[in-house]
Amino acid sequence: MRLLCVSDIHGHADALAAVLATAERRGYSQLLVAGDLCFPGPKPLETWRRLTQAKAVCVQGVSDRALATLDIDRVRPRSEHERARLDRLAATRTELGELILARLARLAPTFRLPLEDGGELVLVHGSPADPMEPISHDMTDEEVLSLLGDDPADVVICGGSHVPFDRMVGGVRIINVGSVGEAPCSMRGEADRARIDAGGSGALARGMAVHGAGGTGHADATFVELRAGELRVEQLVVPLGRAA
Repeated sequence: MRLLCVSDIHGHADALAAVLATAERRGYSQLLVAGDLCFPGPKPLETWRRLTQAKAVCVQGVSDRALATLDIDRVRPRSEHERARLDRLAATRTELGELILARLARLAPTFRLPLEDGGELVLVHGSPADPMEPISHDMTDEEVLSLLGDDPADVVICGGSHVPFDRMVGGVRIINVGSVGEAPCSMRGEADRARIDAGGSGALARGMAVHGAGGTGHADATFVELRAGELRVEQLVVPLGRAA
């Protein structure tokens, strides 16, 4: 079983297409997506269609919940930036339509997958204890443990922080798969990743934060494979063009 794991696409369909094209050349059996699918990038509907065509397993992220449930009329923007984000949220809702918004609202916060060795993998946007609270690369072991909860599974695949890492804490393998659409350029050297040649409300503040843009230069993706009882993880950097 070879899994392609991604997160935080944020409506950047061209970046997603680059990741999928790279992954298809390598081969994979299932696409797992750890939330934040369609907002605030330029192509939310195309992003949703590509994920649907790929038969992706998706869980709900912060921006997915905001798209589906945030009452815009009750939010008072405190800056022009927040006002622009609200306008973008409304435009994204219009482009996606009620049917897709309803599907975003129904996305589960977690997805659990049995592994061939008898273990279990959990896919979540943030953390097992709080799907909307991300585990970041700079947290202490104690901080991470508090977010694992009572039943974290053997492997946690997550996103939310936009910075990939692979770490073992309390016997749990935590793999943050970074971001497809908003990978921050300044963090590229902070993760040990394989380079490849692919040639206001809380929901408002957190679901609309931008850590870059689709044209920042790269997208993150991770292969996870169980082979001969060993979990193999390959974290990738997929170069992007300016239009991605």
